[in-house]
Amino acid sequence: MNDFLQSIIDRDPAAKSKLSLILTYPGVKAIFFHKIANFFATAKFDLIARIISQFSRFLTGIEIHPKAKIGKNLFIDHGMGVVIGETSDIADNVTIYHMVTLGGISPSINSNDQREVKRHPTLRDNVVVGSGAQILGPVIVGKNAKIGANAVVTKNVPENAVMVGIPAKNVGTATEEFKPYAVTNGSEENE
Repeated sequence: MNDFLQSIIDRDPAAKSKLSLILTYPGVKAIFFHKIANFFATAKFDLIARIISQFSRFLTGIEIHPKAKIGKNLFIDHGMGVVIGETSDIADNVTIYHMVTLGGISPSINSNDQREVKRHPTLRDNVVVGSGAQILGPVIVGKNAKIGANAVVTKNVPENAVMVGIPAKNVGTATEEFKPYAVTNGSEENE
């Protein structure tokens, strides 16, 4: 838990203390409840798992399916409106901003054929997903990729890619430096 909270402080300049994270960050609460819901889902107590996840959604505005796989240090910043689908697989040190959907592409068509089938995205280590982005289907987003705000991703994303637009297109290589809002120190401002 200590490493998880420190990882948020390292990525969010607004994070002042671990206690404030626990008490005021909806993403922290959502991850806590997901761990409990996932325990029950793994034990095949699906109804209890769904009740816990819906309670978490009510409290936080973040909906994480109990069967979604989440690695270490997922940071859901702001969080309102985030949806993480059942077969989503999120690796370590991923950052997701508000209004992001990790969804399927045709959930109401042939539902029986889609049960127990991978239909949601996989996010590899250190991925950043900007606010409002939609990552749809069983696509893989490679390590260190950055998905721009409001991008719609429906195809696999290579490692270190910067994806923007509808449909999302690769426009460059992600740098090692974390710039969640694309804000610089002003050096490029007048270019």
